Amino acid sequence: MVHKVKGVVARSKGAPVTLETILVPEPGPGEALVDIITSGVCHTDLHYKLGGISDDFPFLLGHEATGVVSAVGPDVTDVAPGDRVVLNWRAVCGNCRACNRGQAQYCFNTHNATQKMTLEDGTELSAALGIGAFIEKTLVAAGQCTKVDPDADAAAIGLLGCGVMAGLGAAINTGGVKRGDTVAVIGCGGVGVAAIAGAALAGATTIIAVDIDAKKLDRAKGLGATHTVDSSATDPVEKIRELTGGFGADVVIDAVGRPETYKQAFYARDLAGTVVLVGVPTPEMTLELPLLDVFGRGGSLKSSWYGDCLPSRDFPMLISLYKQGKLDLDAFVTERITIDQVEEAFEKMHSGSVLRSVVEL
Repeated sequence: MVHKVKGVVARSKGAPVTLETILVPEPGPGEALVDIITSGVCHTDLHYKLGGISDDFPFLLGHEATGVVSAVGPDVTDVAPGDRVVLNWRAVCGNCRACNRGQAQYCFNTHNATQKMTLEDGTELSAALGIGAFIEKTLVAAGQCTKVDPDADAAAIGLLGCGVMAGLGAAINTGGVKRGDTVAVIGCGGVGVAAIAGAALAGATTIIAVDIDAKKLDRAKGLGATHTVDSSATDPVEKIRELTGGFGADVVIDAVGRPETYKQAFYARDLAGTVVLVGVPTPEMTLELPLLDVFGRGGSLKSSWYGDCLPSRDFPMLISLYKQGKLDLDAFVTERITIDQVEEAFEKMHSGSVLRSVVEL
């Protein structure tokens, strides 16, 4: 059986997205069919639309999603029809060298569904991050489904599928923020403010938000920032040092991913401090630092993919904290939209007027 459903497609680089009929097959071995409830409009989807990730057009966009499993392949046992799930793009294999040493969050062999979803004319679609969630029903690897509490607000918890988890994890998992730490976050979009929320959740006492946009800095204060720095008017390195007793922060998170912001992060950290790169650079970017400074300052320079998360471990824990009122995931949901409003949501993302637009199906 093949399901005919509506989905959002990017056919060519930079062109407006279109709402089209998609053919979705029944799940085969290791696969699950998921009825989508919500899907956040993430900057990664915009990267796909603009050709910044690959040129494998047409793309089926969307990946930050919740849904209900409607069918599974014959060998799937971890999830079953009727399960509420958050989708993720880290379906761990369980057998690679990272999994075998107990570090499944670094799995080197994550996987997606084997079968392809197609347009009506048979053209195969490239699903964003192996998910493709701006659609009524999608096909994924069963390992991309993390079973969650069905009572939690789908729009809020679905954001753990990408951006919010990336930021929270950059602070908690990669950065290892501890009680009493000083933390600076450069770039206060969705990932950056999630990193701020993560630092607050971990017990950091000084949390410095850096951005050039006053609206984003205001949002950062609402999610745990104790200080803000407008880097269009103030040298952020000098200001971060001033706010940390002249030393620099214990952990500095670059949520922008540009050479200039990385250098700011590098020089704004304390001796033996940690820099975490979670903002995604583009392929042509290069970085030059004096090697003596790298050696002389000590500490750690880390990159954070997906917040170094393990969905089966992190999603249920964070949803529990959300339900207890200790993690405000609702604050990330700026607006709830319909599936035919995705192109408008991309425009709002450009203007910085939203943290997340969430498609409700």
